[in-house]
Amino acid sequence: MAKTKGLTSQQEDFSAWYNEIVYKADLADLSPVRGSMVIKPYGYALWEHIQRSLDDMFKATGHDNLYFPMLIPISFFEREAEHVEGFSPELAVVTHAGGKELEEPLAIRPTSETIIGEMYSKWVQSYRDLPLLYNQWCNVMRWEMRTRPFLRTTEFLWQEGHTAHATAEEAMAETTQMVNVYADFAENFAAIPVIKGEKTEGERFAGALVTYTIEAMMRDSKALQSGTSHYMGTNFSKAFDISFNDVNNEQAYAFTTSWGLSTRMIGAIIMAHGDDKGLIMPPKIAPHQVVIVPIYRKDDQLAKDQVMAAVDELAGQLRDQAVRVKVDSRGGMSPGWKFNEWEQKGVPLRLELGPKDLEAGEVVIANRLKENKETVKLAEASSVVVSALKQFHDDLYERARVFRDERSFVVDDYESFKEKVAQGWVHINHCGKPACEEAIQEETKATPRCIPFVGPETDGPCVRCAEASAYPRKVIFAKAY
Repeated sequence: MAKTKGLTSQQEDFSAWYNEIVYKADLADLSPVRGSMVIKPYGYALWEHIQRSLDDMFKATGHDNLYFPMLIPISFFEREAEHVEGFSPELAVVTHAGGKELEEPLAIRPTSETIIGEMYSKWVQSYRDLPLLYNQWCNVMRWEMRTRPFLRTTEFLWQEGHTAHATAEEAMAETTQMVNVYADFAENFAAIPVIKGEKTEGERFAGALVTYTIEAMMRDSKALQSGTSHYMGTNFSKAFDISFNDVNNEQAYAFTTSWGLSTRMIGAIIMAHGDDKGLIMPPKIAPHQVVIVPIYRKDDQLAKDQVMAAVDELAGQLRDQAVRVKVDSRGGMSPGWKFNEWEQKGVPLRLELGPKDLEAGEVVIANRLKENKETVKLAEASSVVVSALKQFHDDLYERARVFRDERSFVVDDYESFKEKVAQGWVHINHCGKPACEEAIQEETKATPRCIPFVGPETDGPCVRCAEASAYPRKVIFAKAY
């Protein structure tokens, strides 16, 4: 078995590589609760940077945070038939508490549309009360049968936005705005190129009239749905009586949306950027953007003091420029051991500084993506690092974009489709019927990822069933997580 630094190679077994790096890079650990995980400090720091970046983006678009209870009366799920049908297999239900059976069972939230709908019905009386632009950061529980850390777990962390509007136009504008926010985050913070598009009828969120998505290609050419935004119309408003007096003093139902992004984004970062040596962290959300490894003989106290003084000064200069720096001064470990560890954890830049470097007034910078080293003047190091981090993001994004584009195909017949979908993403003419999608999945294991907002136009009938295509653009099909 070919391994690099204890990891199964991606080409040999991508799934094994993924599971190994999650634990070897100290992102998470197994939980004693089935299907759950413990997010360790390194993994949680990554989530915190994702959360902070997104939260700033939400607030810049006029949204406020709030919080709802995690326990929801089971009767709430029965008010919106399609919603309860979609989530009932995944519900975890509390039936006993305080030593007694509850009068009404309580579901542990799989999502919060129902309880939020109940509260919005109390908060909305007039068109003047609208819009409601709220988001909450929380945990949810979905009783998954097959779990994988970060990608699909029984309990996970996320944000869920829930908004209510006076008109359908406003609600659709919100739905579009938020999928654009997710795409902006994915590309400009996580360095992941994504395709924005609409889900087909069979892939929509339960209870939604429209679902928009961002889809990202992983290093095994599979797709990962990385964020979704849903237009609910008046489905939930009618179920929960979110009604109001409109500008004409007539009763109307609010138009609602919901949108969410979860710790699955960590899985996307791992699989879109990692290699056989481990993780590669996007600089803008990396727990550590730079690690400095001081090098000296343990029996040379004078050299140690001089090197550490220079390291501390350099770290301070970088922090003054808002660079997240980790100084690895741990004893009992060789520099080479530290290099390997931080390489596996995907820190973008590693700085090496020893007595000879200090004497020459230089520092060595190792780039995790380019896998090269350069020597720069110590006095110029902080400015070089800031510039290198910006370039690192651009290079990482471009690497992922080229990888995706080389594995994306346009075909016009089903035999070509079956051949190409084993290699990546395929754009095809599609009838949009769930039965046809189910047949394609059974025959190829591929599912419709989205009808892209921008992409090749439809130019014929469905490649599988030959019925009329339902959409103006070809639909992307791919194997997916």
